[in-house]
Amino acid sequence: MDRQKTADYAVYLKAHGYNCAQAVTAALSGETELDTDTLNKLSAGFCAGMGTMEATCGSLIGAGMICGLKTGGLRTLSYTRKLISDFKERCGAVTCSELKQITDGAPLCPCEECVRNAVLSYFSTMYTE
Repeated sequence: MDRQKTADYAVYLKAHGYNCAQAVTAALSGETELDTDTLNKLSAGFCAGMGTMEATCGSLIGAGMICGLKTGGLRTLSYTRKLISDFKERCGAVTCSELKQITDGAPLCPCEECVRNAVLSYFSTMYTE
């Protein structure tokens, strides 16, 4: 599956019952040795800014989890810094409360776009173009 199709698939999952973190981890499951069911369980509590609507976007957390699994924990912090920077550039913020802030009648970045951008940021981080 190519990057855009994977991002589109994550958006589809988000629209069909997966939370934001789960949609990202499930769409990127092929990047890991874990099955989707296990990833769904691991990422269940990280939606809506870790369940509080205040903290880091669940989509970003899901992408960070996949970075850790992909790297086996080696140099994961440097990849995560790059992931966060790329996501912030795409979305304008990294916390759920800021991303959902209504400006000009719409949120800064709707959940579906956060999911899409987290997947695209993951690929930009892990596979330099």
